[in-house]
Amino acid sequence: MYTICLVEDEESLSNLIKTYLEKEGYNVIQFFKGQDAIDYIGNNASLWILDIMLKDDITGYDIIKAIREKDEVVPVIFTSARDKDIDKIIGLEMGSDDYIAKPYSTKELILRTNKLINRIYKDKDSVKEILYDAYKIDLNKRLVKEDLNEIKLTTLEFDLLLLLINNKNKTFSRDEILKNIWGDDYFGSDRAVDDLVRRLRKKMPKLNLSTVYGYGYRLS
Repeated sequence: MYTICLVEDEESLSNLIKTYLEKEGYNVIQFFKGQDAIDYIGNNASLWILDIMLKDDITGYDIIKAIREKDEVVPVIFTSARDKDIDKIIGLEMGSDDYIAKPYSTKELILRTNKLINRIYKDKDSVKEILYDAYKIDLNKRLVKEDLNEIKLTTLEFDLLLLLINNKNKTFSRDEILKNIWGDDYFGSDRAVDDLVRRLRKKMPKLNLSTVYGYGYRLS
């Protein structure tokens, strides 16, 4: 059973989300205070749902920073009443995997949760590796190694890597990358693609990842 850590200080909304998630078969752990969530980090969590603006002095940004210090892989969904591109960009740069603006339908949040869980944990029992230059990509564990050194990628960075690896020499536009990585329901700026590519290049400098100016990117 997958465990969802839900950080939401509006108790009625939190209880509603918990009810729907449990109907989907998830185990849900609720946090109404940011510090309680931070204290839990390091324990079992398949996915975090974080509200950015909380009533105490700790924000969702503080929590994801603490999460990423211990786990760079576990997926994170940000929620916020502030539907601004800058909030989405900051969240993505800090390692979130999705962003949903309030008010949102509970059904939409469930759909996005299921999508992330299926994408990350499906085919868990299969074993498959891809080799690219000095990099060994383990699809089962969603890990990348260079020799004996592990390269820690976020969920979005790993998904972008797989998209490019599986389509070598194909040029992707920024819009195509947005749709493949974030999905058709993402309406943020395509600047998120450039930020994601920049982070992937920094972590994996041996990737022959070219910029097609004014259009997108291509892996050779």
